[in-house]
Parts: sequence; structure tokens; C-alpha cells
Amino acid sequence: MSGSSRLMSPFQTPRCLSAAAPAGKAKLTHPGKAILAGGIAGGIEICITFPTEYVKTQLQLDEKANPPKYRGIVDCVKQTVSSHGVRGLYRGLDSLLYGSIPKAAVRFGMFEFLSNKMRDESGKLDSKRGFLCGLGAGVAEAVVVVCPMETVKVKFIHDQTSANPKYKGFFHGVREIIRTQGLKGTYQGLTATVLKQGSNQAIRFYVMTSLRNWYKGDDPNKIINPVVTGLFGAFAGAASVFGNTPLDVIKTRMQGLEAHKYKSTMDCAVQIMKHEGPMAFYKGTVPRLGRVCMDVAIVFVIYEEVVKVLNMVWKTD
Repeated sequence: MSGSSRLMSPFQTPRCLSAAAPAGKAKLTHPGKAILAGGIAGGIEICITFPTEYVKTQLQLDEKANPPKYRGIVDCVKQTVSSHGVRGLYRGLDSLLYGSIPKAAVRFGMFEFLSNKMRDESGKLDSKRGFLCGLGAGVAEAVVVVCPMETVKVKFIHDQTSANPKYKGFFHGVREIIRTQGLKGTYQGLTATVLKQGSNQAIRFYVMTSLRNWYKGDDPNKIINPVVTGLFGAFAGAASVFGNTPLDVIKTRMQGLEAHKYKSTMDCAVQIMKHEGPMAFYKGTVPRLGRVCMDVAIVFVIYEEVVKVLNMVWKTD
């Protein structure tokens, strides 16, 4: 038998090597590295893209019943710069910056923690499991960071539209919100936020996992060019925007200064449909699309590059 096996080996070797040699075992990212890399990526990204987030939020808060204050994206930018200068487009940045770093850290840390446990024996993560890991990461970031951060951010931006803004800065605003509404005042729209972030990250990581698997083929350790990673990230971001903008609009309304008029997340959705029509659920889609595509592309590129550096200086294998 041993002789027979040796005779057969020349015919079997190419096939075995073609499957095993290129593939090997995928390298896993330590959750600690993911947390650090995610935090760095989140901080850099928000400084670049915040003005588009500001415009998106203003348009979503601009209800038809008022009537609308802004005629569109350009008009919103013009009015803001005219009234508050260019710095007006960065109102609320500090609140979002304080949250973006831990948000991305929790997101990537949780994703790597879950994905490391759900990969197959070769270390590969299929797209369905990528979806579930993304969902878990989105829910975690929503509860731990995003809901309180977004509530404060929306209140800050909405406060700017008032004749006499009452929030003088991030910490003053947080103190005022907690003083007048209690800790629950920073958790307005939790249900909508969990639904939004969960679906956001589920869609994004599903798309990213699918595209990465397609690009790498039989070699799970194949290096992906940062430009390609950016393109994949932009595509994943666009998919999430078209998939859950209605949830984003509801979340924004539930966190605004007039959130008291909504009894619940469902009541908010019903009132928007009743008074403003179905198109109101897609307010701010264009600025959100531009911001999210940049956001996801930038975050994934920076994240991947920082992980590469950490792998050289932080040995966890």
C-alpha cells in the first residue's frame, strides 16, 4: 500500500497543493488590536466628514409642517455659513468626536471577537456569518456608545436653530440634558438606534465580507490594496444607506428637541407617514449617502492599515 501511495502521489500533489498551499489558514485579528485600530480610524474619519453629517441632520429635522426652513443641501450650507460662519458646519463635532472613537473601537472589537469564534477551520468567515457578526457589532455599539452620543449630537445641532441656543458646549450640554431629563434623556430613541446600527453594520460587514472573499479567492491571506478596500467600503456604505435611511430619519426625530411629541418609535413612524408622506422617510438621503460612503471607505482603509502596523509591533500569535 505504501508503494502504491507513493506512485499515486505525483498525480495527487498538484491538486492538494493548489488547495492547501495558497490558502493556508487565515490570520485572525486580536480584539485588542481591533479596538485600538478602530478608535484611531473613527477619530480621523469624523473630522473629515462631519459637515455632511451636520447638513443631513438639519434636513431631517426640517419638518414640512413648519414650513421647511431649507430648500435643499446647498441652501442649508449657505444659511448656516451666513448665520454662523464656516465653523457653524462643525457645530456638535466635539460631541460626535468624543463618541466616534469609542464607537468604532467597540464596533471593530466586537466584530473581531465574534468573527474569531465563528470562522471555519481554515479561518474563513462566510458572508452569512459576517452578517451576524456585523449585527452583533452594531447592537453593541448602539447600546454602549451610539445612542447617548447621537442624542447629544442631535440636540446640539437642533439647538442651533433656536433663537437663543442654550447649550454652551459638550459638557455643559450633557449636564443640562441630564439635569432636566435624567440619564434617560441621553437614551432617547434607543430602539430606533439599535435597529439602525444593527442593520447598518450587518449590511456593511456582509457586503465587505462577501467582497473580500471574492477578491481573495483561495488565498485568505492575500493582501488587499487600500484603494480596493476603499472602493469595497464605499459600496458597503451605499448599500446600508439605501437599506435603512427610514430608520435613520425616525431615530433623528426621536432624539431631537421635540421628541416629546412622539409616544414611541412606532408612533414617530406613523406620524411622519400621516403628516409628511412616505418621501419624508428619505430626507437627507443624498448628504447621508455622500457622508456614509466616505465614512465607511475611510474607516475600513485606516483600520486595515493601522492593523498592519500593529501586527508588526504587537505580537499576539
